[in-house]
Amino acid sequence: MIGIYQPGTSPLHRLSPGPKLAALTIGGTLLFRSDDIVVILSALTLVLGLCGAARIPPSVLGRQLRPVLLVLAAIFAAQAFVVGLTEATVVVLRFAVLILAAALTTLTTRTSDMVAAIECALRPLGRWISVPKVSLALAMAIRFVPLIAEIVREVREAQRVRGLERSILAVAMPVLVRTLKTGTEVADALDARSFGAAEAAQSRGEPR
Repeated sequence: MIGIYQPGTSPLHRLSPGPKLAALTIGGTLLFRSDDIVVILSALTLVLGLCGAARIPPSVLGRQLRPVLLVLAAIFAAQAFVVGLTEATVVVLRFAVLILAAALTTLTTRTSDMVAAIECALRPLGRWISVPKVSLALAMAIRFVPLIAEIVREVREAQRVRGLERSILAVAMPVLVRTLKTGTEVADALDARSFGAAEAAQSRGEPR
């Protein structure tokens, strides 16, 4: 749902991450407050137009929605049964717009720039929280979503060749192992860079 950065030179790529994250937050909030299908379709048109302006290939956009198609279908079926087809369509379109908008933000924003923007936004809370750690955690969460989705896709393709695509265990175990391995590699990389060491030393009263 959340894509890996796609290099580019479009105005959206050059725009600083702060305004993009603010627009995503405000737009998502307003979208959830609206039940007007015209408004939601207009938002969808706007997001698709921005994707075109940023030269994001349709195949890349399709990959952002593919992992959640079954979830969206289940939501549509449940909503259609409870409140009707029109309301179900509104709910599913709303989620689709938000997913595409979030994907567009990450596809056009480097993770390092996003970390810097989050740190800047959280700086006033520095007295109560560790801003670098929180911003890194958020950035890593954003980065790991497409990474895990890619791992699932690769494992499913490999198991399909072996005729095991219908076995949940045959897919889940390799995904779990590869995810844990990736997490360990990231932890080792952070440890090698002594991330958080200066802050820990300062909290113990040691010189940096």
